[in-house]
Amino acid sequence: MAKENITAVFGLGLFGYEICKELSEKGGKVIAVDKDLKLIDKIKNFVMQAILIDSTDEESLRKSALENVDVAIVAIGDNLEASIITTALLKKLNIPHIIARATSDIHSQLLKQIGADEVINLEIEEGRRIANRLISPNVLERIPISKNQIFAEIIIPKNFVGKTLMQIDLRNKANINVISIKRFQLKIDNIGNPLKEEIVLIPKPQDVLQTNDILAIVGSDADIESIKEM
Repeated sequence: MAKENITAVFGLGLFGYEICKELSEKGGKVIAVDKDLKLIDKIKNFVMQAILIDSTDEESLRKSALENVDVAIVAIGDNLEASIITTALLKKLNIPHIIARATSDIHSQLLKQIGADEVINLEIEEGRRIANRLISPNVLERIPISKNQIFAEIIIPKNFVGKTLMQIDLRNKANINVISIKRFQLKIDNIGNPLKEEIVLIPKPQDVLQTNDILAIVGSDADIESIKEM
């Protein structure tokens, strides 16, 4: 039987609390750690274990039986010193994978230097997301999947409506692969109420695009932006 991963979350502010709750609700084994008793009491019924300690205290951390933890998430965002010290101590304890939250570029660089395997900067990522949405309102989602490729969902431009995938030919014209077509259809239930039903189509060259179709695509950021010029 495969071993179930255990995740330890350090810092139970809004970000850390939501991670604990979401992971637990999806069946994950979670250890929640904070020095605030009120926050521990708030989360203890959702997680496998809730530990009341100061994670910047190395002795307390060593006594907390974290040897079976596979992933540590340092969710501390409002205390730069606590975030850095906790990350460094977890690295010292040989936690296999450490994900740390940063609140600035400098904070991010420091966390990487002391051993964080991944750094999440919510403020920067949200700023980029808003900027991208303003520049490209037809792009609903962007998710990096490699250094040069992103997965995106886009609402098709008006000039695509009524054309087939073969006619717009995104693969040859923009080096973009279409993964699926999401479409919404209006139906009526048994008592006459309108229902909006989502269908997802595996794309075929002869598929004709309709108004408000959403394409799931993979390509470089520049290639995806070039769709606006097509």
